[in-house]
Amino acid sequence: MYVARASRKGHCPAANGQAAEKALRRMNFTADNDLATLQRPTPAAPETAAEQAVEVATATPEAADKRRTNLRPLASLLPYVNRYRGRALAALGALVVAALTTLLVPIAVRRMIDFGFTERGVEFINNYFLGMIAVVALLALASALRYFLVTTLGERIVADLRGDVFAHLTSLSANFFDEAKTGEVISRLTADTTQIKAAVGSSVSVALRNFVLFVGASAMMVVTSPRLSAFVLGAIPIIVLPLYAFGRAVRRRSRSAQDTLADASAYAAELIGAVRVLQAFTNEPLGIARFRDAVERAFEAARHSIRARALLTGFAIFLTFGSVVVVLWIGAQELLTAQITAGRLVQFILFAAFAAGALGSLSEFGGEMAQTSGAAERLFEILAIKPAITRPPHPAALPSPVRGEVAFEEVEFSYPTRPNVSALNHVSFAVRRGEKVAIVGPSGAGKSTIFHLLLRFYDPLAGRITLDGVRLADLDPADLRAHIALVPQDSVMFATSVRDNIRFGRPQASDADVARAAELAHAADFIAALPQKLDTPVGERGVTLSGGQRQRIAIARAILRDAPLLLLDEATSSLDAESETQIAAALAVLMRTRTTLVIAHRLATVQSCDRILVLDAGRIVEEGTHQTLVARGGLYARLAKLQFQGV
Repeated sequence: MYVARASRKGHCPAANGQAAEKALRRMNFTADNDLATLQRPTPAAPETAAEQAVEVATATPEAADKRRTNLRPLASLLPYVNRYRGRALAALGALVVAALTTLLVPIAVRRMIDFGFTERGVEFINNYFLGMIAVVALLALASALRYFLVTTLGERIVADLRGDVFAHLTSLSANFFDEAKTGEVISRLTADTTQIKAAVGSSVSVALRNFVLFVGASAMMVVTSPRLSAFVLGAIPIIVLPLYAFGRAVRRRSRSAQDTLADASAYAAELIGAVRVLQAFTNEPLGIARFRDAVERAFEAARHSIRARALLTGFAIFLTFGSVVVVLWIGAQELLTAQITAGRLVQFILFAAFAAGALGSLSEFGGEMAQTSGAAERLFEILAIKPAITRPPHPAALPSPVRGEVAFEEVEFSYPTRPNVSALNHVSFAVRRGEKVAIVGPSGAGKSTIFHLLLRFYDPLAGRITLDGVRLADLDPADLRAHIALVPQDSVMFATSVRDNIRFGRPQASDADVARAAELAHAADFIAALPQKLDTPVGERGVTLSGGQRQRIAIARAILRDAPLLLLDEATSSLDAESETQIAAALAVLMRTRTTLVIAHRLATVQSCDRILVLDAGRIVEEGTHQTLVARGGLYARLAKLQFQGV
């Protein structure tokens, strides 16, 4: 129902919305307005080879296309590799040199066996061993160079990927974070990128080396003994086809294991973030039990994935080396009948061992790639999500200087998570330059929603919102927000110093500007009493500060912002009476030259405002000054009576 409504109002079309909803559900996100152009989930793999054959035979073109897209997440990494193609090519060159050098060893062994035990054997062996020392030196140099280039390439690619994912996360709209689990997102940003780093920085290099060894050893096997080679190479299809069937099951289980681990990480992050509440209610046993249950589910999912990989590896090794044993038996028969020399048989055995070992390692690589594909898929799901709030192709410009005049015209809005509940219903009002307007009303009336729409965290479903006569939807969101200063109800602190928390309002501000903002916010006294003054760390989320201290730092941040439009959301709610009086005086000076909107439950803080808007159930039910609204005897008068008279 909501998708259809959003489509009428200029939101995402239904088809794209359904694709986004399906992808986000896999991520434990269900934000409706964030668009995504994602591939569909991988279809379930058949449990047996017979079922797979039936599925392939009866598959529709669409289903076949879905199977072909299984490795798209890995293909998405290619642009990152392409950025450093020079380093990648150099690593590939070193890898080929190391592999080809390895292939020289069986040839040297054959010549030593066949020609080393002659009259000139001592001289022959000495020359060959001197040559082998040079070969080993080249092998060591090429291997070291390959390791350095490939490892640094993996680190570089993952650093870029993490940066891109984090940058994209910061650009996503508020409705994405309404549903996203923080721990789940952090798991993707850390654990999944680590999995990719292991693959790009090690596994891919080893796999390429094994591939070159396999191809080179197979070719040399044919040169050494075509008949014996026919037996070995004929066994390859018998080995590879079952591996393909196993690989799909491994990939599915790997994805499940990563998702389950992310759920456990999300729960841990939630508990640690609220550890004081957890301890205050003595619910540590409950939290521990639930986390252990989540970890146990993650272990079970990982165990299923590991079991599938173990079966895959064991099956591959058995088939590979079993075929080598059969070939050795045939070779021994040929040696006894003088159809092959001892040196040539040993050469063939070494090449066969190289080829078998390389093929066995490639089977393990398939399991690792399945895990990496799952990790890449989860990361690129995030990168594929399109924010609902975007910069227009040709953004309008605000007048200079910005006056801060705000207007709402018949605005309707419902939150994406509650599409059937109207947060604002036909709201209209205008705020002139320099005017101080308070917004009051019961909890849930829609007061904070007005601020969310002004900051364009969301777009209204109907109506029009303007700043200085320019529609917000026509502005670059970054340009709009650059002219707004916000003091939120929950004062957000970052785990850094007091100075950096204040400077967050204007990063280029000087130390003198920061100190001046702290003084105007009446924070200078308590900051001076801190151990390191402005350089004192405040702890995660400002845990070392009181609620009032955090709020004064938030006010100082807004003062430093020096924006023409000031939004105060319960800005003095955590202050004592004396501090509130001091802040009120500071804000009075601050608001003289700025348009100010104030949300407050404590009506004593809004009596000096030019106008008061009274909201109830998403509608403006009253408007006027404190005196006129009290005299009118409506909702505001009842709220004032409850607060001022206590009855």
